[in-house]
Amino acid sequence: MSRPITVVTGGSRGIGAATCRRLAADGHDIVLAHIANSAAAEETATAVRAAGARCVTVRADTSDEADVERLFDTAAAELGPVTGLVNNAGVTGPLGGLADATTENLRRVVEVNLLGYLFCCRRAARDMTALGRGAIVNVSSAAATLGSPGEYVHYAATKAATDALTVGLSKELGPAGVRVNGVAPGVIDTGIHAAMGDPDRPVRVASRIPLGRAGEPTEIAGAVAWLLSPDASYTTGTVMRVSGGL
Repeated sequence: MSRPITVVTGGSRGIGAATCRRLAADGHDIVLAHIANSAAAEETATAVRAAGARCVTVRADTSDEADVERLFDTAAAELGPVTGLVNNAGVTGPLGGLADATTENLRRVVEVNLLGYLFCCRRAARDMTALGRGAIVNVSSAAATLGSPGEYVHYAATKAATDALTVGLSKELGPAGVRVNGVAPGVIDTGIHAAMGDPDRPVRVASRIPLGRAGEPTEIAGAVAWLLSPDASYTTGTVMRVSGGL
């Protein structure tokens, strides 16, 4: 069988970049989608190629239907039929209570975290069903069940929706030979905390975590890689929690 061809959204930094590197090491060719930081995307792509994998970078806003279609079209044209999708691109908006959230931020969080996942899953479902095989991993969050009061309940709500999407789509696509799973990280030490206005959050909340520390992006990448691998061939409809005990 030919090498897996996997689309990773939000692949230029954090969990996405770590996932690109891990999948390349595991024998995947990568289509790296990013929204703005071309330099970071190319840095990750260079590491992927150094591992012996092919890599194409595509600038795309996953909340835009046309961008998602162009992303998958580019993948097929340059590398071949897509066999894997890691839905990872996400935003939180500023940290704070829901009462203080702006409508603009609420819309952006829903559009990227939910509508973007739906757009990517829809296209992947069409392509993978035609192939008769494939695997999707949706990156969720422990916030989906914790609720994240006082921090970002709107983000948590979109991640709860992600879990419902994962379970429902797994049942829909299972008969076509396509597996759908999720990974729910806890607090991971990435740049997302600075983006939400609290760069020291991984250290500040470490005492709440049973393992006593924030996670590393590579620890999430390992879970994603397993779910895409043949070792997980009988696993679908599962949301794997990788949260240090939260």
